[in-house]
Amino acid sequence: MDIQPLAGKIAALSLGALPLSYVLSHVSALSHPLGLALMSALILGLLFVTIYNLSPGEIYYDPLYAVFAVFSFTSVVDLLIALQEDGYVVGFMDFYNKEGEPYLRTAHGVFICYWDGTVHYLLYLAMAGAIRRRKRYRNLGLYWLGSFIMTILVFLSGNILGKYSSEVRPTLFLAIPYVLVPCWAGMRIFNQSRAPTCCNPTMVQEEQRKGILRRPVDLALVIYLTLTGLFTFFRGLVVLDCPTDACFVYIYQYEPYLRDPVAYPKVQMLVYMFYVMPFYGLAAYALIFPGCSWLPDWALVFAGAVGQAQFSHMGASMHLRTPFTYRVPDDAWASFFGYNLLYALGPHLLAFRCLWWPAFFLRPPPGPLAHHKKEH
Repeated sequence: MDIQPLAGKIAALSLGALPLSYVLSHVSALSHPLGLALMSALILGLLFVTIYNLSPGEIYYDPLYAVFAVFSFTSVVDLLIALQEDGYVVGFMDFYNKEGEPYLRTAHGVFICYWDGTVHYLLYLAMAGAIRRRKRYRNLGLYWLGSFIMTILVFLSGNILGKYSSEVRPTLFLAIPYVLVPCWAGMRIFNQSRAPTCCNPTMVQEEQRKGILRRPVDLALVIYLTLTGLFTFFRGLVVLDCPTDACFVYIYQYEPYLRDPVAYPKVQMLVYMFYVMPFYGLAAYALIFPGCSWLPDWALVFAGAVGQAQFSHMGASMHLRTPFTYRVPDDAWASFFGYNLLYALGPHLLAFRCLWWPAFFLRPPPGPLAHHKKEH
């Protein structure tokens, strides 16, 4: 495949994080938080200059090529952080975790590093390869955008509001590009042309004539979105200290992690309630009424967001770095993993349905049928 040489090139550049991290871990100047922040900024700047000199044509064609290349380097760093914290490697990123971002040593921090070092890393390689080959990567980009925004939104908010708020270091300012880049990248990705569909006007009209009862898959998704929306609202009430017996039983017997003072789980549930739950309502509407062309794109965005969030939430709920009193009780494991896996799977099924057969969501084409309806 043509993508292989490019993936190897970007991967080779990103793997430079391995020897660099090991060398920097033995530099005494990095024991100071400010020195560590300045060194990190310098490394990222030099990395960008290197990428620009190696691939000016790709950057001129699509500046996001440089972003994906730099982020692939930081993804390897994040994977090293997670492996270091879990004891699989030694002598790489301990200096950064202690002096730079101690909140990465939490269970939530470890799992967002695992996600970034695996899922995001593969997405960066695939999207950079698509740019090199002048191919579309819109769907991959939308999934990455949702995942990336969810990571930053919950992580930064938890750092500021949780028990680590007193340990904010200068390296937190390095997160500013991570906040600004998704805004710029999102506009560029949404402005890319969509892949052509195989649906002709006749197929679109026939599909959009069908009611919800004649579309069993869509009916099942509407039921899922309704029930999941109610569950999302319930968990939002739980973290807001709702005094009802149901909330009390749930937070103590099923998800005590929601009480963890690190604040990440509380922020996660509130993000679900204020952002994901409204989307579920709009998505249910779009599955019932035809012509909502926005749903396929936003389904991908929210699939990435919920996938990342559930991976981190489920992993942190059982990780050894979470205090024992906040971990999932042994007798609740089956139910906990059952409904959380279902919560993560649903948005992906919705996105797959939208991409697999998008005729129902396309705008009705002008044709004889539309003209006939207009006359009458």
